[in-house]
Amino acid sequence: MKTYNYSDLNTTEIAQLVQRNVDPANEIRGIVEEVLSNVNQHGDRALFDYANRFDKVELEKLYLDKAELAEIASAITDEQKAALQTAYNNIYKFHQTQLKTEDKVETMPGVTCWRELRAIEKVGLYIPGGSAVLPSTFLMLGIPARIAGCKEIVVCSPPQKNGKVNAFIAYVAYLLDIDKIYLAGGAQAIGAMAYGTETITKVDKIFGPGNQFVTKAKTIIQSTTTTAIDMPAGPSEVLVIADETAKPEFIAADLLAQAEHGIDSQAVLVATSAEIAEAALAEVEKQTAVLPRAEIVRQALANSYIVVADTLEQAMDFSNQYAPEHLILATDNWQQLTPKIINAGSVFLGNLTPESAGDYASGTNHTLPTSSYARAYSGVSVDSFVKKITFQYITPEGINNIGPTVEVLAELEGLHAHKNAVSVRMKTGN
Repeated sequence: MKTYNYSDLNTTEIAQLVQRNVDPANEIRGIVEEVLSNVNQHGDRALFDYANRFDKVELEKLYLDKAELAEIASAITDEQKAALQTAYNNIYKFHQTQLKTEDKVETMPGVTCWRELRAIEKVGLYIPGGSAVLPSTFLMLGIPARIAGCKEIVVCSPPQKNGKVNAFIAYVAYLLDIDKIYLAGGAQAIGAMAYGTETITKVDKIFGPGNQFVTKAKTIIQSTTTTAIDMPAGPSEVLVIADETAKPEFIAADLLAQAEHGIDSQAVLVATSAEIAEAALAEVEKQTAVLPRAEIVRQALANSYIVVADTLEQAMDFSNQYAPEHLILATDNWQQLTPKIINAGSVFLGNLTPESAGDYASGTNHTLPTSSYARAYSGVSVDSFVKKITFQYITPEGINNIGPTVEVLAELEGLHAHKNAVSVRMKTGN
């Protein structure tokens, strides 16, 4: 991991340092556009072909039904079931609090306005299955979808070498009462849910993280179809702010937990001294040596770096420019920093709060904005699965109160039919 001194970096250098997952030559876009076009034109046939080409499996059908999923899920142990159930309970408990009825507001006598929630009818959940299978992502997406009340939940996940899905994903399907899982991954799965195929239903909104190809597919779909997306959630990333109260062993463990996601993941350490940085780096080397995914970790670390800042305030300034998906405040002094956080997907406070807790079971959602999108996007929540429709009701008293204002505003904009829609109601004596 290369080390930089914050005080030596100018504005341009910082902008270059925080930039990631770019596609300057549009190589990824070109590949993804071809995949999407093929799925749009050929439907199921394209999905069978891509399963053969990318997943190295010849599928007989594109889905697993409830009975097949139950059989697959039977392979997991009671301990594993209990862990998944605990995660389910905590995630459900946290997200349940987000479903709230808003108050009606009388903006002036006789004029009442309010909003009501309506679930998005058809949603698509993409559950990655590349170098790591992620049943936790299934929980993070499926639980708020169920709480919101979505009528149809379409789930896509890449097939394993045996043409099935991982047993843990199958068990989560049971917990969420999901009838089918479609065996499609990558950009082709995003295309299938956006366009619809003979087997897979077209959805209104697509959710889920993925690699750069999945992310690019989602952004293209967002701009070219009527299907929306949750956010551009691409390769995962973490930024750790550490001062002298941090433990190098913990810092290294957090950096490596991120790096093992994939070779395009990024782990950034912003330390308040070179000594902390060096101690953490030594621990990174020590812990990497014993990791089963050490080769993936090393490639991700080559894409990662350290920044040495003079103060926690400087570290926080860099973090806000980076806008991390995951922000860990590895300091006993985190209370002084939380008000200064402007851009972050999810924040982990103090030395005993690892990102892993949020990834799996604390209750917060782990589907979060990456690649600086935390500047403008929030992580997935129940809000992501609902629409908020505004209502207004005007009484006879209300039309007389608000009418003159609307008449004046409509006239000054030159929209006389707008004015008349109010005037005729006032003239008739309501």
